[in-house]
Amino acid sequence: MLAELLPTLVKMGVCLGLLLGVAPIMLWVERRTCALIQDRPGPNRTGPFGLLQPLADAVKFFFKQTVVPSGADRPLYLLAPVVAIIPALTTYVVIPFGPEIELAGRHHRMLVSDADTGVLLLLALASLGVYSLVMAGYASNNKYSLLGALRASAQMISYELALTLSVLAVLLPAASLRLDAVVTAQQGLWFGFLPRWNLFPQALGFLVFMVAVFAETNRVPFDLPEAESELVAGHLTEYGAMRWAMFFMGEYMAMAALSALGATLYIGGWSLPGMEFAGLGGALKALAVLGAKVAFCMGVFVWVRWSLPRFRYDQLMRLGWKVLLPLALANFVLVAALCVGGVL
Repeated sequence: MLAELLPTLVKMGVCLGLLLGVAPIMLWVERRTCALIQDRPGPNRTGPFGLLQPLADAVKFFFKQTVVPSGADRPLYLLAPVVAIIPALTTYVVIPFGPEIELAGRHHRMLVSDADTGVLLLLALASLGVYSLVMAGYASNNKYSLLGALRASAQMISYELALTLSVLAVLLPAASLRLDAVVTAQQGLWFGFLPRWNLFPQALGFLVFMVAVFAETNRVPFDLPEAESELVAGHLTEYGAMRWAMFFMGEYMAMAALSALGATLYIGGWSLPGMEFAGLGGALKALAVLGAKVAFCMGVFVWVRWSLPRFRYDQLMRLGWKVLLPLALANFVLVAALCVGGVL
């Protein structure tokens, strides 16, 4: 039992450590990128190049006074930040981050949960994130918070359909719900030089997936649940100190998890054409390759945030139902036809 449990605990520890490190790293990256785009210095006082600014922010959040509004539903108000973190901490369990390796005479798969329904489990866990926003908005006893919660629930329903259809289209060529099978199906080359990534035959699906992920994580230009110019801070209006920081961490960890899902589905996951991944060293190289792809996707998140304006709410709803959903259906039918024809 110990021989089975110990590798799982090690894999969980590696993934948790990487996820918990995402928030402070992305906080610095977001501020420096914003400053670069807006032609200003950005954080540059606390540590070299402002690298210690996230640590200073963490200390500030830890020592700030926490206040619970007198009219709030206290149990739900306190539970909402915890619910925001749990889905982000659990969605990574089915994402493969390396090949199967042999250690001490045992074969180990480089993913935490070796579930046959991997993608379904991931989508189910990821969809739980909206409950924290609804709980926070309702429990705060604030009209702005409630409006933000209503926006978040409507936005999740509108974009979850397109997101799911784009994911299902990727599963058709792999003929499996397992993400490691999706990675295996993308290994090799087309025409001797083009990686067999799903990004190329399913560029439309990738576009739908990326837009839907922006909406699912409430990032600009889809940050309507917060919308400072309209709702103060939306569902976060009555939160501060560490409770606000937990929402903040949950958003960045959800970005990392969905970026890892996108990298796995569309750009080969941990694999890279021409690179060998044998043994423990190969597993570390695979983790580095997946990390680089996730970092690129998260860089796109930051770039888009500081480049595009926020949608109006009617534009957001129209884009989800009248544009993305038909495009996702068209992509699904096209991929199904290519699979039946033997092209994919």
